[in-house]
Amino acid sequence: MRDDASTQAAISAVARRSYGKLLAYLAADMRDVSAAEDALSEAFAAALADWSVHGCPDNPEAWLMTVARRKAIDGTRRRRTGEAVADQLKVMADAEAECWEAGDDEAIPDRRLALLFACTHPAIEVAIRAPLMLQTVLGVDAKTIASAFLVSPDAMCKRLGRAKQKIREAGIPFTIPERDIWSERLQGVLDAIYAAYSLGWSDMDDADLLRRDLVEEAIFLARLLAELLPQEPETLGLLAGMLYAQARCRARRNQQGEYVPLAEQDTHLWDATMIDQAEVVLRHACTFGRIGRYQLEAALQSAHVERRRSGRTDYAPEVQLYDALYALTGSPVVALNRALAMAELEGPAAAIAVFQALADDKRLADYQPYWAARASLFARAGNRREALHAYDMAIGLACDPAVRRFLQRRQRSMLAE
Repeated sequence: MRDDASTQAAISAVARRSYGKLLAYLAADMRDVSAAEDALSEAFAAALADWSVHGCPDNPEAWLMTVARRKAIDGTRRRRTGEAVADQLKVMADAEAECWEAGDDEAIPDRRLALLFACTHPAIEVAIRAPLMLQTVLGVDAKTIASAFLVSPDAMCKRLGRAKQKIREAGIPFTIPERDIWSERLQGVLDAIYAAYSLGWSDMDDADLLRRDLVEEAIFLARLLAELLPQEPETLGLLAGMLYAQARCRARRNQQGEYVPLAEQDTHLWDATMIDQAEVVLRHACTFGRIGRYQLEAALQSAHVERRRSGRTDYAPEVQLYDALYALTGSPVVALNRALAMAELEGPAAAIAVFQALADDKRLADYQPYWAARASLFARAGNRREALHAYDMAIGLACDPAVRRFLQRRQRSMLAE
């Protein structure tokens, strides 16, 4: 018999690695996201009892899927009667005949993409599509999703619940739609993958395996979409932007594990091969002559890594790119980043005016990067009171201990002056 701690660790590892894949596969079989979540939760609970006695099986994903399917069948029998249960069980039996093999990257990605596209069905409210995909396909919890979309956890939980109910009631099919309507739904899929990457990238501590897995999963899905849709420039733009950002990953921490901001990073630590890959992908995207959000995001990332080639950063192109991106999105986060680029060109005063206007945007009230940037700007402008208050807010909101320590050092340095 294994001790509970080691069993729990094994289950947590499988959940972190495979929850989204398992849920996507099961939901596609059941055509009911909420019921699939319930069945999978029961399967993980069963694993805790079984694996404590018998140890983790050689193929834990297959074990969990088998148990989850049985739980799903039991649940279907309890919830439905007559022809309804017969029809649902037939659907699940047909799916079972396809044969589950955990790790089958030929089948599982298609199931995940099918669920991604199901979440972008016209019957689903546009604003909830990306959060729904993050939860059902990538296994991100509602609280984390809420922070990414600048809303309260309670509001996000309610919206997600309504969306899942809509999927069930409307009978939305869990299939990849015909190619002629892919473009209609593609934006939502790209938004979800980008949000997943951003969640993994932001405040990513080396010990936070969930966020690391999100980054890897997002890049995997972006590559898959780029292969399936090679004529869609925005899929290429999304992939390029991720590769540019990921190329800088090793430089974000020093040898002691402390956070290093972009302007102070050692460019020799940036992954030259990955940057070259990003350049090729972005150049190919530009050949289609249809500029969109993710190509602009990638172009900004390309501007960020220009320092590796030239030894300096030219902020004028960045401001122009942010102008174009803001015109497309109207995002307060884009406005914030544009202001930071302006500060490098024109000094902190011009950027502070923008930040003062953004202070009334409630979506930024708990957005940690806003307060960190505000603290830096007011410190540069010599406004100690505002800077210290902003540092307090940024430190309190920081999830990554390394980022928190970095901000605390900056605050102490200012107090010592």
